[in-house]
Amino acid sequence: MGGAVSAGDTNDELIDNLVDADYIKTPLIAKVFRAVDRAEYYLPGHRGSAYKDLAWKHGNIHLSAPCIYAEVMESLKLSPGLSFLNLGSGTGYLSTLAGLIIGPYGSNHGVECHTDVVQYARERLENFKSTCVAFDEFEFGEPQFTVGNCLLISTERILYDRVYCGAACPLEQENFMKNLLKVGGILVMPLNDQLVQITRVSDSSWETKGVLPVSFASLVIPSKEKPVEAVQLPEGRVMHLHEISRLVIRRIIRKNVEVEHPELANRSKRNAKRKQAKAEAFHSTGARINIMPMDMEEEQMREEETDEGDQSYVDAVEQLPSEPSFKQFMREKIELLPVPSALKGYLLFYRET
Repeated sequence: MGGAVSAGDTNDELIDNLVDADYIKTPLIAKVFRAVDRAEYYLPGHRGSAYKDLAWKHGNIHLSAPCIYAEVMESLKLSPGLSFLNLGSGTGYLSTLAGLIIGPYGSNHGVECHTDVVQYARERLENFKSTCVAFDEFEFGEPQFTVGNCLLISTERILYDRVYCGAACPLEQENFMKNLLKVGGILVMPLNDQLVQITRVSDSSWETKGVLPVSFASLVIPSKEKPVEAVQLPEGRVMHLHEISRLVIRRIIRKNVEVEHPELANRSKRNAKRKQAKAEAFHSTGARINIMPMDMEEEQMREEETDEGDQSYVDAVEQLPSEPSFKQFMREKIELLPVPSALKGYLLFYRET
């Protein structure tokens, strides 16, 4: 599935298009999508297609189409403090989006069967934490990724408020998935060629709602011939006092920045003003992006080739002057605090300027 909205030239333009097409319906969902640049989860040399509404696959690394992720995030109905389990967590893109909403007082777990993909997700997570311009606008619930087959999750598992499965669920595994939920919890997954939202209303009853037609590759069924170990999910973690103190101090500073700089709340409008400048930079390079919408997600999971025209555009956009950011204002206030430099570094999450 994909190709439902126009391609963007930047991450913000892609999100604008998803909002215009009503895939993204709520301001908070739009805000977290703007904060997590989809291109950063593509391999270098393959990012020319990052802002098209298409799925992408290279080896074991896979990203669903943006419109799918938008529907998933809207359907999960995330809120601060919830527990979230991402089955087939892949690059960690969706887990990072979720972490910006559930925050540090929730739990954010991902299970992925490919070791190389888990390593890639952890690298992308570190990159996000160190480079995301919008990081300071949120309280982040960092994802924890586990290698294993999600159908082998230990029977002594904890239950979750929200669960997403990123592969088609065989009918015989439907009840297993449902029983990962707490009462009142929501499961979103592909089932019978439909993305469905399942709410657990009691210990023994669920309500199911169809979201949209999809075509996903199926979950990997564990081999009965090979001995396998149960997947152990991370245990709940109690935060240390110094971690809580950092959150509280940053929250106070963040609110002060929001009061002093209300213009930062309308980031999408500011970016819209720059859209024409970016388009002019694009056309001056002579670059062209070919949009190739496809009907089914499995058809879109193809190897991408380096596109010199796309790279020329990216280079041109990167030369445009940047605007003051929330990050800059947060850093300025923290640097002015009458505390040792080591503590300032801790408050800044050791992020570079």
